[in-house]
Amino acid sequence: MGPGRHSEAVGPPALGIGANAGQFALLVAISAFVGAMVGLERSVMPLLARDEFGVQSATAAVSFVASFGAAKAVTNLFAGAISERLGRRRVLIAGWLAGVPVPAILIWAPSWDWVIAANLLLGLNQGLAWSMTVNMKLDLAGPKQRGLALGLNESAGYLAVAATAYLSGVIADEYGLGPEPFYLGLAFAACGLALSVLFVRDTGHLVPTRPAAGPQLSLASAFRDASWRRRDLFALSQAGFVNNMNDALAWGIFPLLFAARGLSLERIGVLAAVYPLVWALLQVGTGWASDLFGRRPLIAGGMLLQAGAITLVAAAGGFTWWLAAVALLGAGTAMVYPTLLAGVSDAVPEQDRATTLGVYRFWRDAGAIAGALTAGAVADLLDFEAAILGVATLTALSGAIAAAALRGSDNSKRMRTLIVATVERR
Repeated sequence: MGPGRHSEAVGPPALGIGANAGQFALLVAISAFVGAMVGLERSVMPLLARDEFGVQSATAAVSFVASFGAAKAVTNLFAGAISERLGRRRVLIAGWLAGVPVPAILIWAPSWDWVIAANLLLGLNQGLAWSMTVNMKLDLAGPKQRGLALGLNESAGYLAVAATAYLSGVIADEYGLGPEPFYLGLAFAACGLALSVLFVRDTGHLVPTRPAAGPQLSLASAFRDASWRRRDLFALSQAGFVNNMNDALAWGIFPLLFAARGLSLERIGVLAAVYPLVWALLQVGTGWASDLFGRRPLIAGGMLLQAGAITLVAAAGGFTWWLAAVALLGAGTAMVYPTLLAGVSDAVPEQDRATTLGVYRFWRDAGAIAGALTAGAVADLLDFEAAILGVATLTALSGAIAAAALRGSDNSKRMRTLIVATVERR
């Protein structure tokens, strides 16, 4: 039982976003700073590899995504279990301590190896800090507002990703690929750390006490459940894995394709920003909708929409078509991203949520490694379009698996309960 589980509780804990508005809003702000750290790289990093460090292979140019994904995936796997023992707030602070050196390394990196090392630290920062903002918001919101809470969390994070992706593209277009775009990161890391240390309170005491007869779920058992043993959790994990393959494609391969087709850095920055911007803006609504209509329709539909959008990137040409494609990709991702997290949270007891979410997030972020390395290798062997169409095919297959495997385990009974309650009141 982690510190803070009961130490701050006086009487029954108050759950709900409104009842915990101050701390919830603070965690939303911290989510934005976490997202901003990633957004710094989304427009410029593959081009920095090619133009500043002389990295010509597409696989090597997107290796920073793989190093980031590897560090984040492994950190996610253990973050939830560690937070049960040490407390959410301590893990959040540790995440920011890992992130503080990242912008300085990117500013002064003498070689591409230093950039890879910085992204290992960035993955550690994201795995710890973003995991804790997710778990702490779920603690505060309670089971009835999970989708909305996760929508707000992910919306704040990816709005910041979009804003900094656009800003870094504009700065790079004006001043060069490096180091100017990374100066903002110094302020982001300082603000995130300061808010976490000075104002965040631990939320572990809001998690119900485990029944005396209930054994604690081990990390090994949670890993088996979420990886293959339970059909519903497997469906959610594989969808998360493929979703982040798509994100790695958008982060690493899309800028190289757009640059090869003659787009300016500013226009690449616009495309890099529109995808997470649409994703961010729609997530509050999609998270809320999944609370009402169930998780399965949004997950399966979102994966199929992503597949179509990725296909359009490969098949179309020109800024306008690409703008439409990345907007559709953002809409599909918004349908999927908070809903998968909420679906995992629905499927396990409150006391096991942080550990199981850690396993899910491990598989989700492992998808970034697979997406970066696989798409990079196919692009080197064939071309960018072949790499993009391959990922689109996997995404459509993933949506079909989710639609089949989640049948009967959906959360749509909430909508029926809401309708019945509304009719009875009338």
